[in-house]
Parts: sequence; structure tokens; C-alpha cells
Amino acid sequence: MPTEEVSLPSGGKLYPKDSPLSSGKVEIKYMTAKEEDILSNQNYIEKGNVLDKLLDSVLIGDVKVDDLLIGDKNAVMVAVRALGYGKDYTFKYGGEEHTIDLTALQPKKIDSDFEKSTENEFSFILPKSENEVTFKLLTGKDEKKIDAELKGLKKIIKEGTPSLTTRLKYQITSVNGDRDTKSIREFVDKFLLAQDSRALREKIRSLSPDIDLTFYPEGREEGVDIPIGISFFWPDLG
Repeated sequence: MPTEEVSLPSGGKLYPKDSPLSSGKVEIKYMTAKEEDILSNQNYIEKGNVLDKLLDSVLIGDVKVDDLLIGDKNAVMVAVRALGYGKDYTFKYGGEEHTIDLTALQPKKIDSDFEKSTENEFSFILPKSENEVTFKLLTGKDEKKIDAELKGLKKIIKEGTPSLTTRLKYQITSVNGDRDTKSIREFVDKFLLAQDSRALREKIRSLSPDIDLTFYPEGREEGVDIPIGISFFWPDLG
């Protein structure tokens, strides 16, 4: 079975030294009919875990999709799509069809503070309150915990779930040196100013390695996100 090596946008920097992910690369196999069975599995589709099942199926070695940072997971997803159905991805934007070469996508530029870190934890002084927080970048496992908590909250809070604050509760690892989970959650719920929240989220975004999913429509100087729709892994459905 032919395989390909995929470079991770993070370069493997934030993973434990004994993890195979610390090499900054993963090996994936080409999609087969087995993977197409996964893509068409209605049970996986309804549960929302069809892509995770697909990626776990093609990853080679002692690597699980849950261990990947979100940006690294996106890079693997794009590589799997290009190997499985070809490098060209066609989508509609502004009423017109556009086609991009998935193999030409590059890692996005990230904050220089990323290179200074030796582990998945970063420090940040909130600009308004001047509280010091530390935070981490989320993995697939963290995302599943957040989704599970939001589903639970949805049963209790009928008028809408607090997705923004719930995510921050998982990203923040300490407040002024206090690593107690209860204290962090109380800080986010009661004391995190909107101005500080926005600044923190922007800092997290700037430090998050990822594949750059931006394209520039003709006549526009600003880039827009490539829409990842159902045709990304199901191109025949258009």
C-alpha cells in the first residue's frame, strides 16, 4: 500500500519528546474502498465523527487523530483529500466556481512567540485587567471534551450555549499562577472582561499553527476562507 509523509504546521514542537508527533511529520496511506465505506457510514455521519474515523484509518503508526493539534489535524485532512480524490478542489464563492490546488496550500504565518516555547503552554498579560494567564493550544481530544460539555449544556440552557467561554475554560491553564480548574472557570464566568477576552482569543489565534486556507478572489485584495463544504470529501455530491 503506497504511503505519503505529511509535514505538520507545528513542526512537532509542542508534542511530548517521546511522541512520534514530535518529529513534525506523520505517515498516511492512500484512501481505499474501506475509507469510502467510512465516509458513507450513516452512523458516523449522524454522530459527527466521520472525519475523525477516516483520519484514524489512514494514519500509520502509533498516532491518533485525538492527539493532533487542531491545525495539524487540518493539514492531515487536506493531504488525505488530495491523495484520495485529487489535488483540485472546486467550490462556489460569490456565485462563481473556483478551483484551487490543495497541494499548493502552505502553513500560515504564526506569532514569533511560538518558536520560543518548548511545551504547549504560553503566557499572556491581559491588556485591560493586567491579570497574567497561561493557555494551551487545543488537540482533537480537547475538542471532543468541549463538544460533549456543550451538548450537556444545551439540554439545560435552552436560549443558547456559551461556546466561547466554554472553549476558554479548556484553553486557559492558569490565572495569576492558580491552576485550580474551579478557579479558572470562575474567572472566565465572572471576571474576564470582554476586552481581555478578545485580546486573548486573538493571541491564541496568532500562535496556532495551521494550514493557510485562504484564497483571493479576482478583484479583491483581502483573502477569504476557502469554504469547506460537503463536496470536500464527497466531490461527486457537488
